[in-house]
Amino acid sequence: MTASVDRVALLRRGIALEAVTVGYNAFEGLVAIGAGVTAGSVALTVFGIDSVIEVTSGALLWWRLRAELGLAPLGPTVERRAARGAGFLLLALGMYIVTDSVRVLVTGSRPDSSLIGIVLTAISLIVMPLLARGKLRVAASLGSRAVRADAHETIVCAWLSGTTLLGLGLNAVLGWWWADPVAALAMLPLIVREGLEAWRGENEDT
Repeated sequence: MTASVDRVALLRRGIALEAVTVGYNAFEGLVAIGAGVTAGSVALTVFGIDSVIEVTSGALLWWRLRAELGLAPLGPTVERRAARGAGFLLLALGMYIVTDSVRVLVTGSRPDSSLIGIVLTAISLIVMPLLARGKLRVAASLGSRAVRADAHETIVCAWLSGTTLLGLGLNAVLGWWWADPVAALAMLPLIVREGLEAWRGENEDT
């Protein structure tokens, strides 16, 4: 009985962590895209689009944990299609990174500095590791591969935050405009890996 109660508490904690992740990623993504487009920053725009796409995977896990508590139904077909859709969007984002970064580097288009982007990515660099640590604890206690995989995705988001912040900072402080598209290209391997994993349906077990 105690073990069952403990598991319910852990599931509720996992649901809360996913809800915070989804809400923050949605806010982060919309702000980053707006600021990125305004400043002409490839890195910040890519960071924002990735955050919005990640809302899908976070929402799926939130729904799955609720389903385990008996609070929501979730068919495997719906889940698989949503995951593959997110994977396709991430791979499409990878193509956008290459084409737009190369365009900026070739044409020498100089992005404006973005204080909003710098503050946002700095905050994310603090928030994401905290969320990841909480998810890893829940994953270890539940023995959940899905929660652990999502925690690793959150860690990837922290790396993307740091990469974007570096590019924005170098452009703002030193005037190294090329650091912005280079930062976007540096995100490419992580985003493509996320996209392939989602498309293949890896880490599907709860």
